[in-house]
Amino acid sequence: MSIRIVDDAQRNVITVEIEDDGRGMDEATARRALDPFYTTKKTRRVGLGLPMLAQSARESGGGIEIRSAVGKGTWVKATFQRNHPDCRPIGDMLKTLSTLVESHPQVNFVYEHTENGKTLRFDTRNGVVTNRIQPC
Repeated sequence: MSIRIVDDAQRNVITVEIEDDGRGMDEATARRALDPFYTTKKTRRVGLGLPMLAQSARESGGGIEIRSAVGKGTWVKATFQRNHPDCRPIGDMLKTLSTLVESHPQVNFVYEHTENGKTLRFDTRNGVVTNRIQPC
């Protein structure tokens, strides 16, 4: 799974891209993915992750795109107008990544966060975690 965040002050946009190579969604499921009362999970009756992301993006002058194919995975891109008063802070990504890695040790995570011309990269592939800052 890859998570990419680009905070581009010059273009006044924050872009969040999430991509996985999971089971993916057919067209009908992908169309319903932003409905908070729809979920494919058997353990609960609502799905809030994508609908909340979409709402947050729209409220801050941005939007969301979803591409998915059965057996190939899903790609989600959310954009936010950086200086919009309703643009929420990104939050504590270190804690978020720690929770993801600890909760899903079988999943390889690649996280990239680019801001002010520098990229932070966190990669758990091949059992190796790297954390380095490099110029773009």
